[in-house]
Amino acid sequence: MDAQQALADLTEVSSQIQTAVVFDDKGKVVGSTLPDGEPFARAAADLLAAAEEVNTGSSALTQLEVATAAGSVFVVREGETTIAATTAAAPTVGLVFYDLKSALRSAKPKPPPKPRPKPDAENGPSKPKAKPKPKPAAKKPPKPRKKPDAS
Repeated sequence: MDAQQALADLTEVSSQIQTAVVFDDKGKVVGSTLPDGEPFARAAADLLAAAEEVNTGSSALTQLEVATAAGSVFVVREGETTIAATTAAAPTVGLVFYDLKSALRSAKPKPPPKPRPKPDAENGPSKPKAKPKPKPAAKKPPKPRKKPDAS
């Protein structure tokens, strides 16, 4: 699924999201609910950069919320892709983060499929040949046991 479709699905399922943008680590917008998402993407990247400066943890910052009386800005980063969104005041924070992470995973391009083996020009498509299964060795019937003489 592409980023634009992921954002369309996001705004359809999440009534709390007002605007959203998906961009890469170089700032290139790959999807937006705004006519021009670049200013919002730059502002979200600046927020992440400022938060990274005060991050005292040893791992990279992956999510951020900035809340004001008028609303909130959420930013979620996964690898080289980031999604940012705005909401009205007092959103359900956990749900918004969940929705953004789901949309971000949907927006990431799928890896290309592995190439198939090329068909053999003379014999048609090549298929891996099945190895013949070894036949189980025939079991010999057990020798009858002799009963001891009753004397």
